[in-house]
Amino acid sequence: MSDTTDTEFKGVDNTDYIEDIKALLSNYEDGWDVFKKQKHWDDALIRKDKAKNDHTIPDTWLELVERVVGIVAKGKYNLDTYENLIEIISADQMLDAYASHGMPASYDHWSFGMQRVMEEQQYKQGKKGLAYEIVVNTDPAIAYCMEANSPLMQMLVIAHASFGHNNFFKKNHLFRQFTDAKTIVDDLRMMRDYIRECEEKYGYEEVEKLLDSCHALELHAVHRYSKPKKKDPKELVERAKEKREERFSTPRDSSIYDDIKGSRASSAFEAASKETEEAKKKAAKGFISADNEENLLMYLADNAPHLPEWKRRIMRMICHKAQYFYPQMQTQVMNEGWASFWHYTLLHDMRDLDLIDDGMMQEFLDSHAGVLFQPDFDSPYFSGQMNPYTLGFNIFQDIKRMCLEPTDEDREWFPDIAGNPDWLGTMKEAMENFKDESFLLQYLSPKVIRDMRLFALEDDYTDSMYEINAIHDKEGYRRVREALASNKRLGDLVPYLEVDGFYAKTDRSLHIKHKMINENFLDEGDTQEVLKHIYQIWEHPVFLETVGPDDEPWDEFSCPPNYEYQASAHEYKL
Repeated sequence: MSDTTDTEFKGVDNTDYIEDIKALLSNYEDGWDVFKKQKHWDDALIRKDKAKNDHTIPDTWLELVERVVGIVAKGKYNLDTYENLIEIISADQMLDAYASHGMPASYDHWSFGMQRVMEEQQYKQGKKGLAYEIVVNTDPAIAYCMEANSPLMQMLVIAHASFGHNNFFKKNHLFRQFTDAKTIVDDLRMMRDYIRECEEKYGYEEVEKLLDSCHALELHAVHRYSKPKKKDPKELVERAKEKREERFSTPRDSSIYDDIKGSRASSAFEAASKETEEAKKKAAKGFISADNEENLLMYLADNAPHLPEWKRRIMRMICHKAQYFYPQMQTQVMNEGWASFWHYTLLHDMRDLDLIDDGMMQEFLDSHAGVLFQPDFDSPYFSGQMNPYTLGFNIFQDIKRMCLEPTDEDREWFPDIAGNPDWLGTMKEAMENFKDESFLLQYLSPKVIRDMRLFALEDDYTDSMYEINAIHDKEGYRRVREALASNKRLGDLVPYLEVDGFYAKTDRSLHIKHKMINENFLDEGDTQEVLKHIYQIWEHPVFLETVGPDDEPWDEFSCPPNYEYQASAHEYKL
């Protein structure tokens, strides 16, 4: 079918975006069939005579795919994205991209080479396939597509990466808050060049030693949130006094109420006074508070007493890189689910427009099913984790269903969503304002739980048996949501460390607190290895104390290990 004027678009409104596609494809000899007739994505496009000198239309088939999919994505769904840069790479180049996290510029380190060798061995042994694409959160967004992809697969990955992921990168609040897509490539090139310069000046081994420590602390090299500056203990005492005097001087109708409020004011006063006394004791020994700083590597870069400036600069660069990747740790389900929803939706739109045929659609559905495959819990292929593509895609699809075809159960569980005709706005609000943990708690519905046959097991290390503690009932749905959300909770995945401060007048010992969540204890061997890296940078004793929810002490580690710590008197000796 080459004459677009005779095309009937069943079930699709003939809106402006369709006219834009008609106008664009009319410049090519194959017209409306240009995608269906393509045998290989690299085959040349044949323009009509009138368009041979028109530099505003795509020269290559891949460019044309990106343009047409973009017309649908933006014209029909108003998906806001960065500009796209699509590059075709080989299998070897894809393995290189794995080792460098897909970034177009990276410094050299032995761990990247080790990762490259491991990926290549698994690939050659048939234990692991290669991704069809990798997309990078940059502006313009870089999408690496495999040269072995069929024409249909190139269309799928462009829809998935260049419009699904791209839109997510640009609009999700975590990426907007913590990343700068415009400058990241230049920043990484600058870091690569500076590290190479330091290797030449100070020696490869010295730089590698520093990078080893930085990599060991990279998960603790981010600012997780903004928080107000800690109040001065003296100020807290004064405020407690004022509140106490105000409460005692104000007449009340009830003497009992007065007694209760008075006791509370007294407790606040005593707590503030106690904090002040502890602060005075620490101050006498030269304790410099870190105000519970969670960015451990940045704190070391700013405060380690003996570091040369070149090491501080590299450490700050590593922190900048870690902050860039920080949102990806918390949005995998949402990000992959959002991209999968849009490749599924956009490819169906192209089939409805008769831009692709039934054979191509069959290939698409087969690949889509493979991406969403979720092994059963007792399958040898089950890794212990939910497939993020499956979970995210099903939830986004379900949000759309609840908006358009709500049930009584939907109205009970999601009164603000069920029946809302603006399904697209509802989905965009979810995508833009949540991360995986809150997204699962907010939007995982009983229907998705039933459809995916989810249940929860309680694995108590003190018990020899598992317990199924959540099934398909009202309470069970809530427990399943909480169990899945906890798997995405950063505090449950990465130990939460805060720098308490260090003693400047005694031994310069550094004190770090590990705030334990859900009784997740630190592994002693791993902890001692990490403390060695901190000690190597700080060059003075390092203490790490695990505390519970109420700051009660649970465990204690130190480096050097034979360095004794008396908590009550803050006395130190070798």
